[in-house]
Amino acid sequence: MKTFYNNDENYVNEMLEGILNAYPNMLKKANGEIRAIVRADTPVNGKVSIVTGGGSGHLPVFMGYVGKGLLDGAAIGNVFASPSMNQMLTLTKAVNGEKGVLYLYGNYGGDIMNFDMAAEMAEEEGIKVKSLLVADDIASEKKGNESARRGVAGLFYAYKIAGACADEGASLDEVYNTTKSALEGVRSLGVAISPCTVPGASKPSFSLDKEEMEIGMGIHGEVLS
Repeated sequence: MKTFYNNDENYVNEMLEGILNAYPNMLKKANGEIRAIVRADTPVNGKVSIVTGGGSGHLPVFMGYVGKGLLDGAAIGNVFASPSMNQMLTLTKAVNGEKGVLYLYGNYGGDIMNFDMAAEMAEEEGIKVKSLLVADDIASEKKGNESARRGVAGLFYAYKIAGACADEGASLDEVYNTTKSALEGVRSLGVAISPCTVPGASKPSFSLDKEEMEIGMGIHGEVLS
């Protein structure tokens, strides 16, 4: 696979700097942290703030949905890797509009660990935080164990519903409950017609013949078989 970037180590930061330079009227760093991107008008006082995060390599998820009526910010990790606890805490403090912060993100172990620690530290600083995991991918876990499923395309609906609810002046509990209720009806199934090649890797994550497709591929290019 042909690629276009300068250096594996600088790939993510250079990508983020480019996006910030292209949209200075819409996005900015959170307190100088390049891996924490927020709305240019952050913080929006009197509104529940909604933040997300995850590894890079998924655009427009995650930072592609930062903006009015959607997310207030996103923390970005390395390719397919979780952002750090400090990046998420910096993000939380930057977006806080004194009405609470909703962590809204996909159901992945690394994200859960770091985001839970960030939430605990934010609470110690007086910022109320609630967390809601998106788990919509039916290929990753059978019916009856929905909470263990991966979060994939359903993230978009979560962002839109939570963002609209927050813009209407709802409380943190109301935004959380409305979004949670909507997500109970969201399901997705990934289909791949070609594999991905992670920057720095020498070969694709898996192989497919020309007339094959993969049913159930995850957000990191992982396959079930």
